[in-house]
Amino acid sequence: MKELDWSNLGFGYRKTNYNVRCYYRDGKWGELEISSSEYIPIHISATALHYGQEAFEGLKAYRGKDGKIRLFRWEDNANRMIHSAKGVLMAEPPKELFFEAVKKAVLLNKEFLPPYGSGASMYIRPLLIGTGPEIGVKPSKEYMFMVFVLPVGPYFKNGFKPVNMMITRSYDRAAPLGTGTYKVGGNYAASLQSMELAHENGFASAIYLDAKEKKYIDECGPANFFAIKDNTYITPKSTSILDSITNRSLQKLAEDMGMKVERRKVAVEELETFDEVGACGTAAVITPIHKIVDFDTKKEYVFGSPDTPGPVTTKLYEKLTAIHWGEAEDPYGWITIIDEE
Repeated sequence: MKELDWSNLGFGYRKTNYNVRCYYRDGKWGELEISSSEYIPIHISATALHYGQEAFEGLKAYRGKDGKIRLFRWEDNANRMIHSAKGVLMAEPPKELFFEAVKKAVLLNKEFLPPYGSGASMYIRPLLIGTGPEIGVKPSKEYMFMVFVLPVGPYFKNGFKPVNMMITRSYDRAAPLGTGTYKVGGNYAASLQSMELAHENGFASAIYLDAKEKKYIDECGPANFFAIKDNTYITPKSTSILDSITNRSLQKLAEDMGMKVERRKVAVEELETFDEVGACGTAAVITPIHKIVDFDTKKEYVFGSPDTPGPVTTKLYEKLTAIHWGEAEDPYGWITIIDEE
């Protein structure tokens, strides 16, 4: 392998040596298979291609301070994939299969695991697709579960630095009783136009409001939204947003820091009362937000310095990443060590 510039990887696809695959046929899952191919042979009438029977996950492996390889909350990702599979009527990968596939994919590609201190990590992408041929709208009888991995740097090129985002009412990410709580590709396809609009206007991402009333904040592009005020961690409660594992982790950390945690509707007008706001998810961990511009009303909401994250956001970020890297104790059982070498 050509030596990588670990500190300047960016967040994009990079070929590694192997991926792991498993097939569901005749009502049961088969054995894990190892492949060096980046391609999938797929039937032209596969339900993944025509009817959106697809779900994916994102988690990370870290080379800890002690040299050991750590997975962060893999079981929560496995449970969420099962939830997504149920939501679009796919065969559910058992948690044991999920773990073995993740572990095998990471260890087979250990040379691509960034070293401790580089700020980079190994991104893990489990993927579940309907592969059986159907031309009527119905669930497939066959599925493929795959895990591939790649080394990544920060999701946003500036890393843990404040960004600007915009609100638009012209687009919906998901309907209140639709697929918003599932991690399926259709939700991300629905976000592409608004995300492109945001980028064209100099913003890092688009913030979506609830599809029904356009009054309440739902999600920050592909991430959850949170805010800080009066020693309280506030995050939206909605029937159309993804349950972020990172957000759940931050809520627990906030509680243990002596903060109150509120998961509730968050009105757009409430933005002007917040001290700090941010987006959170696996890819970026935390993205502090300096400014939010309402694209329709042109109203601007500004939070802290354009260069420095707020103090509470910084503390939460440091506490969570210290657990990721093995720099702090993990009292929650979030870390699984998969290589004792």
